[in-house]
Amino acid sequence: MDAKVYLIPTTLGDSPVENVIPKHIVDIINSTKHYIVENIKTARRYLIKAGIKTKIDDLRFYELNKHSSPEEYDSYLSAIKENQNIGIISEAGTPGVADPGADIVAIAHRNNIPVVPLVGPSSVLLSVMASGLNGQSFAFVGYLPIKKHDRTKRIKELERRSQAENQTQLFIEAPYRNQHMLEDILSTCSPETRICIAADITLESEFIKTKTAKEWKKGVPNLHKRPTIFLIHKY
Repeated sequence: MDAKVYLIPTTLGDSPVENVIPKHIVDIINSTKHYIVENIKTARRYLIKAGIKTKIDDLRFYELNKHSSPEEYDSYLSAIKENQNIGIISEAGTPGVADPGADIVAIAHRNNIPVVPLVGPSSVLLSVMASGLNGQSFAFVGYLPIKKHDRTKRIKELERRSQAENQTQLFIEAPYRNQHMLEDILSTCSPETRICIAADITLESEFIKTKTAKEWKKGVPNLHKRPTIFLIHKY
């Protein structure tokens, strides 16, 4: 069996594909006609932008999101039996890291299907790289609770874990709630806790800055509707 499952990276926003996606990925998408995607419409748009030469209507798409049924996942890989490559594409960044894809990859491993991760932008890794916080030990914990009381309690727990394990803690919020998240971080964390705000990574409006909670209270950026990752580390 020569066919493979390719984990295909996408841009993190409306940035030029050539700025963040290696050229050889275009060759791979041009050898792939079956795609497992988070959203068909945006996946089609991305493939065209990336330079696919195959007619879009000749491609086969399978959706992988919160509405998908796990019972369908095995069938998504049926093209492998016909020696056809399959690509997995998430909405932004890299599949399987803070995005759907892991369940399909797990099935591929169980069936001895080769899985090939391709180089591309990951907001999780890029934010750690640029934060100046501990890159030897870090944890991405995804979304925090929506309710203010539960969220501040969780922030305090993560701050304690950061100090106890000398570990950077990363989390995200829906872009339209970013400002409320930042307010809760600053009102909850100790003054000396270092906080990195990484917004619009790889875009022209990119903003990445690390300060203590005390320093951030002197002035905060406008994060409304800007994709942002928050990182905290207390020594």
